[in-house]
Amino acid sequence: MKFLFDLFPIVLFFAAFKLFDIYVATAVAIAATFLQIGWLKLKGRKVGTMMWASLAIIVVFGGATLALHDETFIKWKPTVLYWLFGAVIAAAHLLFRKNLIRAMLGEQVRMPDTAWARLNWSWAAFFAFMGAANLYVAYNFSTDTWVNFKLFGGMGLMLVFVLLQALFFARYIEEGKEPR
Repeated sequence: MKFLFDLFPIVLFFAAFKLFDIYVATAVAIAATFLQIGWLKLKGRKVGTMMWASLAIIVVFGGATLALHDETFIKWKPTVLYWLFGAVIAAAHLLFRKNLIRAMLGEQVRMPDTAWARLNWSWAAFFAFMGAANLYVAYNFSTDTWVNFKLFGGMGLMLVFVLLQALFFARYIEEGKEPR
């Protein structure tokens, strides 16, 4: 359910684009993100840092798209979000010696420190790649292709990445032992 909830603005953006245009879709994505946060607040749930960051970025880049009537800004939004996530993961590790991936998954998965470090860096690299891939598609293909890539390509690449990681890191998992 959380996965579907997180996809809510993207799916609505896709539908609005297919029915109307990029500008209506952008307004819908902004409204959907506000609705998401409002729903969480109404239910008394915590709004995560990533969701606040996503709201800020969609408001800034989506707002620029609508105000300037230029779709370039909304096309940059995923890249900025991906690169922000990658930069936060890398900076936390380099500056604070904090492995954010381990902080999120450490209760469910136990692996050696070296495997956690590789996992952390692989996520930082994946986000850097996804940001670059988004720009490549945005600047080399039609807006319709970019919107399809944003929903299906992004999800597909994420799924493949997670599955490959699971296969690679399965050999490191130490069942029944405390994390090091």
